Amino acid sequence: MPIGRVGLVVHGGRAEAVDGARIVRDWCARHGIGCVDIDVWHGHGSRHSPSEEVQAAGSPDLIVTLGGDGTFLRGARIAAQKDIRVLGVDVGKVGFLTETPVGDVERALDAVHAGKSECEERMTLTMRASRLLEMPSQVEEVLCYGRGPALPPPQPQTGPAEDDPWGIALDVTALNDIVVEKLARDHQVSVGVYFAGRLLASYSADGVILATPTGSTAYSFAAGGPVLSPRMRAVVFTPVAPHMAFNRTVIANADEPVALRVLPHSGRAAVSVDGQPRGILEPRDWIGVIAAPRPLRLVRLTPANFYGRLRERMRLTDAPATAADGEAAPMFRPASPVPDDLRHYQLPPAP
Repeated sequence: MPIGRVGLVVHGGRAEAVDGARIVRDWCARHGIGCVDIDVWHGHGSRHSPSEEVQAAGSPDLIVTLGGDGTFLRGARIAAQKDIRVLGVDVGKVGFLTETPVGDVERALDAVHAGKSECEERMTLTMRASRLLEMPSQVEEVLCYGRGPALPPPQPQTGPAEDDPWGIALDVTALNDIVVEKLARDHQVSVGVYFAGRLLASYSADGVILATPTGSTAYSFAAGGPVLSPRMRAVVFTPVAPHMAFNRTVIANADEPVALRVLPHSGRAAVSVDGQPRGILEPRDWIGVIAAPRPLRLVRLTPANFYGRLRERMRLTDAPATAADGEAAPMFRPASPVPDDLRHYQLPPAP
């Protein structure tokens, strides 16, 4: 589908991102396409909600982000509201989400406009809660020190019903993770963790992470969790520094809801979505994390090479005792036709 309107999310602190944004604006002007900067900051001391951001942008059909993964996550939060495609232009250092170099941005826009690009779908998470989340001003000052104001607490998708045992469906989209973590340095958070309505265990920990496969290379990975293919649909539960013998990650299927209840003796807990503080949980509060109904659609010029990117970004090296493998990768893509029993597998394109 040709591009009708472009929204720009730019990391203004990086000269390369600012230069790339200028290239996008010039390309849009040459093609008679509307282009609007999406300002995730609003005035002084406040921020737009995702719904307000997409409305202010005039509902573009392509969002271009220029920066690292943090900038991309800002654009993704907006795009998920209206099923908008996202093109991530990479000027970061360790990112997994942005793959188009700044030098290729015009070629990427040409391909999208001509219908010659692909869309890769990524699972996202959403959330229900026992009550509407709040962010006390004194807590926001601590959680967001040096980062500017927090996003507004998430609003209900429909009218709030505090007494509904299913909780309140919140306007939340997480591409990477939803995290519940302690507020006080000397008081861990204690949570009961439920998979598909059944108690797994009660944890006393610095925090717990619920991640998507995309987010498995983010905070969950740093906390010792596994790396999952971003093509999967699963919810990755990883505890952070738990005070118990069982400290392993548990992976749930995407259709299995995961609930976290803050136990009565616990300290208060902070809820973050993709690294953004969004509210505070008191003892006896709970949240439920589920797969969102709509995936995020990432623009790709070529088929994704997640494992090559993993090797590059994590600087993986081969065991010293092994000899370099100079042969072609097994089952990579020989020149001969694909056998019938392999046609349904994800294989790279023919050379």
